[in-house]
Amino acid sequence: MEFKIHQVKSFEDIKTDALIVGVYQDQKLSLAAEAIDKASKNAISPLLKKEFKATLGSTLVLRHLKGVDAERIILIGLGKKDDYNAKAMLKAHESLAKLCNELSLEEAVNTLLLEKTADISLEKAVRLATRTLQNAQYSYTTTLGKEAQKTKEAPTLKKLTFILNDKHDKALDKAIAEGQAIARGMAVTRELGNLPSNIATPSYLGEQAKALAKEYKSLEVQVLEKKQIEALKMGSFLSVAAGSEEPPRFIVLHHKPKKDHSDKAPIVFVGKGVTFDTGGISLKPGASMDEMKWDMCGAATVLGLFKFIGEIELDREVVGLIPATENMPSGHATKPGDVVTSMSGQTIEILNTDAEGRLILCDALTYAERYEPAAVIDIATLTGACVIALGKVNSGLFANNDDLSAALQKAGKNACDPAWPMPLDEEYQQQLKSNFADMQNIGGRDAGAVTAACFLARFTEKYPWAHLDIAGTAWDKDGVTKGSTGRPLPLLAHYLLDNQ
Repeated sequence: MEFKIHQVKSFEDIKTDALIVGVYQDQKLSLAAEAIDKASKNAISPLLKKEFKATLGSTLVLRHLKGVDAERIILIGLGKKDDYNAKAMLKAHESLAKLCNELSLEEAVNTLLLEKTADISLEKAVRLATRTLQNAQYSYTTTLGKEAQKTKEAPTLKKLTFILNDKHDKALDKAIAEGQAIARGMAVTRELGNLPSNIATPSYLGEQAKALAKEYKSLEVQVLEKKQIEALKMGSFLSVAAGSEEPPRFIVLHHKPKKDHSDKAPIVFVGKGVTFDTGGISLKPGASMDEMKWDMCGAATVLGLFKFIGEIELDREVVGLIPATENMPSGHATKPGDVVTSMSGQTIEILNTDAEGRLILCDALTYAERYEPAAVIDIATLTGACVIALGKVNSGLFANNDDLSAALQKAGKNACDPAWPMPLDEEYQQQLKSNFADMQNIGGRDAGAVTAACFLARFTEKYPWAHLDIAGTAWDKDGVTKGSTGRPLPLLAHYLLDNQ
């Protein structure tokens, strides 16, 4: 999709298939709407009293207005003017993109960014709008039959022009490029999350990582196989892989920028890559088990993040670690009550094989120590308990470092991809005590998301660490919109942009 920035003095003279203008719920017109209303002899203002309430995200199409050169004027409801902020702007642009695709429009001119939002700068607004519009062009067709692919309506919007009052400068071009890069990363994350597990196997994730390395010269990739994983003594990770016919993979991605930044320690991201989770011997109920193909959305996020990193040529060293496996029941599978030894040397009594995410992450977190990292952030669809606690609005954020936690919260707010801080009090560690090992892998029903994070914390004492539980935010379960959301890639991209 192509984005441009223009300055204009008279909105009524803009020649376009569709001119997008905002209208507020309290019958207040935006700058562009006011100009169009005046040029068309009040074609808009009377509609606000009854026909168009201008609730946030609502739309109305007006065609061939006299005195206006645009073929269509598309009114976008912006909600109450006093409440208009970055979140409202994002919602308005989602509606804009949806309607343009429904109308099969290939180009449009957008005036919504003329409306100031107090909580973000113009550059960040341009980045957010670009990301939202580009992300709306993603459509999953990979496993549809040929006829279904032909009949599924593909997104049509190819070109969008932002109208701005401010002088066009390089900072705005940079914001557009960053917004597009975030959306392209999200497309990778969403596609991997949506693919069925018979395609998106651990080996397939390794192949995707290698494909990224071919695309971006700054990226080096290693894909370790079972014997190499065994040599690293990752007994916890391998205990999850034991029941599957699909071989595990440990994927290492390493972005090295052009400039020497040896004075700055790398940032490490760890993504949970359980490509299908049956629960193992602690078998899950059959209902909704299809959703467990999405249990690798942490891994998908890391791969999408490296797409973003390569696109913008990020000026910071970054490492990605992905332990990838299936969790299956078989005669070889790990059993409840088994004790395994992690890479750190700590032993784990496995009381529930369905608490497998923490078992693969803990060895990856130990592996991360070799980079002497500035920070390690793991991303995982880890617990149903986090979904109960936070729903699908906020990702759960746990951290052993206040500065890292604050930086991630700030990035989430700026990206409209929020995370909510959760506790890691030492008292919760008592729930992980075992009579037969250094720890057990579950802490009981109470505070399930917290005790899962407390388990991981035992492997992160040598560096600043944060854990994002994305079980509620990584995918949408609802009908037509069912599928991968691409979250929390925007949060992590903003964090990297703030920490170059």
